[in-house]
Amino acid sequence: MKGLNYPAKILIAWGECISGNEKITQWLIKNGFTELGLFRYALRNEDRSRKWLLDNGHPHLMALINGIEGNEDALNWLKAHGFELLYQMALAGDGNKEAILYLEQGDRKIFGLLAKCMEVVKDEIQADNIDYHKISNS
Repeated sequence: MKGLNYPAKILIAWGECISGNEKITQWLIKNGFTELGLFRYALRNEDRSRKWLLDNGHPHLMALINGIEGNEDALNWLKAHGFELLYQMALAGDGNKEAILYLEQGDRKIFGLLAKCMEVVKDEIQADNIDYHKISNS
């Protein structure tokens, strides 16, 4: 579980955070899990949170986000640095069926659910980016 060695209840809270629960996000940030709370914002392309993750020893979480976005360099980085679980989560978060099946096995189910939460956010962002009603004319 390299990169995500947290108790199950924290991983569950992280899923809620990713899905948009602000109260849980703030609880994570204030209770020693800042990286998980800020992940929510970094996933939504907030530059300050992305920079914080990189500057504070969590490049693996940024690689996860970039991998979900289809960045091959990030996927290769995860593989090269032994983050197999995060690699599979990134693939699953980008819709890879084999990775989803991998995460559904054994004690990895919670990571499959987290990847699904991430995929939902990624898909919402992509939909917003192509919705001409939401594109700025400036």
